[in-house]
Amino acid sequence: MMRSKALRGPVLLALAVVTTSTVAADERLRAYVGTYTRGSSEGIYQFEFDPATGKATAPTLAAKTTNPSFLAIHPNRRFLYAVGEISDFGGKRVGAVSAFAIDPASGQLTLLNQQPSGGAGPCHVVVDREGKNVLVANYGGGSVAVLPITEEGGLKEPSSVVQHTGSSVNPARQKEPHAHSINLDPAGRFAFVADLGVDKIFVYRFDAENGKLTPNDSPAARVAPGSGPRHFAFHPSGKYAYVINEMLLTTTAFAYDAERGELTEIATVSTLPPETEIEGQGYSTAEIVAHPSGKFLYGSNRGHNTIAVYSLDAQTGKPTLLENESTQGRTPRNFAVDPTGQWLFAENQDSDTIVVLRIDPKTGELDPSGVKINVPSPVCVRFMPAAQ
Repeated sequence: MMRSKALRGPVLLALAVVTTSTVAADERLRAYVGTYTRGSSEGIYQFEFDPATGKATAPTLAAKTTNPSFLAIHPNRRFLYAVGEISDFGGKRVGAVSAFAIDPASGQLTLLNQQPSGGAGPCHVVVDREGKNVLVANYGGGSVAVLPITEEGGLKEPSSVVQHTGSSVNPARQKEPHAHSINLDPAGRFAFVADLGVDKIFVYRFDAENGKLTPNDSPAARVAPGSGPRHFAFHPSGKYAYVINEMLLTTTAFAYDAERGELTEIATVSTLPPETEIEGQGYSTAEIVAHPSGKFLYGSNRGHNTIAVYSLDAQTGKPTLLENESTQGRTPRNFAVDPTGQWLFAENQDSDTIVVLRIDPKTGELDPSGVKINVPSPVCVRFMPAAQ
């Protein structure tokens, strides 16, 4: 039976992403935090976290930069990439992507260079498994792009830009495309783009050697009209994938054909407790993360101010909602599970806090740890081992 942990007051929520990294349970982690710099934030922050104790150091500024809302760490852990969520880079209606070198001792970031993102308002970024390219989704421009990485870690201009077209049923939110995230499958052969504006997950064949995206033979998977797909996550097995739908507050589960790059819907389930009043509440969802064990799935409810916790059926991949856990803050925009799978970090943008929740290894349910990290306007967290 689902356990609902009641919340009060309108608060937003989103989620963060995990850098795939094999670490021991007692190995200290370095965390980088992407933020919005519209308030007191100056850019990207860092702190260290001890998974064995659940304790964190006080955050410090790692690099000054504008609106680095989402981050990605290179597989060699020497470089970090950040979107510049703006719409006027270089005098053109595009955003930016920045490349930074990571100081292995201090964790400080040094800007290598910046390039245009291929569209306005870049909001999500990943690095391919071989570390050859950065892939970026442009929400405002409704496009996606690939930027090759140089041997020194810097970025070249986009080698591929794909412009989405179309609309959907909600005239206020879906009169044009809005690419909200871009993810690669475990083999790095296909890229998946959740587009809120057209209610599709676009599928592209990805050529890492040449930095190119081309439409797949099955070019897209659809969700229910008005869903507004936002973020996307693969199950650790690679057999299933999940998209969280911002506007209808649902999660859609898919079976994944890795040879053909095809998604087949399994089920769509709510992110909220049964009989939750939605009309007029201003609720929406944001991010989705699969637990490293493959047993659990987490999604975020903005306005309802919770993390939705699902169990996953081992045979079918179907999610079942277990509980909704408070993030203890206002407008939590992101969350992430640390690489050890013991802790969940919820970023409360308007409370300027990251709240750490303990994950029950048997049930996947969340409980407060008492740890609260003060970071201005936090959006996204990425982890890597602290010792290099």
